[in-house]
Amino acid sequence: MNPTPTAPLAPADLAALAEASTATLTTQLFKLGLRNTYLSGLRSLSPRAPRMVGEAFTLRYIPAREDIDVLEVYDDYDHPQRKAVESVGPGQVLVMDCRGQGRAASAGNILLTRLAYRQAAGVVTDGTLRDVAGIGELDLPVFAAGPAAMTNLALHHAVDLQAPIGCGGVPVYPGDVLVGDADGVVCVPRHLVPVVAQPARAQERLEEFLRARVAAGAPLRGTYPPDAGTLRLYREREGDLLARPA
Repeated sequence: MNPTPTAPLAPADLAALAEASTATLTTQLFKLGLRNTYLSGLRSLSPRAPRMVGEAFTLRYIPAREDIDVLEVYDDYDHPQRKAVESVGPGQVLVMDCRGQGRAASAGNILLTRLAYRQAAGVVTDGTLRDVAGIGELDLPVFAAGPAAMTNLALHHAVDLQAPIGCGGVPVYPGDVLVGDADGVVCVPRHLVPVVAQPARAQERLEEFLRARVAAGAPLRGTYPPDAGTLRLYREREGDLLARPA
């Protein structure tokens, strides 16, 4: 199977993913046999930003070498890190493979401010970020392992753009869809977006109904998972909602 993007994703499917939690998406992917889709060890650094949904634009780092990774490399406008920032488009998520190493940051506030201006959908790294106070003020979803003050050149050497990477222990291919919320980040393989998007939305609606019943005192037995009677009540409620005038 060729994982390279070949056709645009349906806006309706992306909208459905935007309504689904990462917990729901991991369940939908688990049903298809995919158990390694949750990027471990990441947390949101942008509590003011909206939920994240976007297509992966990948950047890979290898370990830095002292005679190569010096501050002067940034005089080159084609430096892979800078080129990645200037290449990410609206609706894309910059996903950085830092090998899970966080002693030095993978990027900082100025670069992320540029990404926010370019209408990126988010930033994901299994490393760290610097200037996190400023990052927290951006209207840009950002997920990382945490903060670090050291410049990335001390630890990371940027090499590949738009190649398959590993991030948080998960394979991420260019064009895969990254979804992020308070629980973290899930990678939905691009070809499975049409498969899981609408079922994920349906699961969210059902579980909203089940949560309300449990909050009202319903026992788990027959409610979660729902038995035939509970499902009948849910369908009746859904029919009632659909019948109401807008």
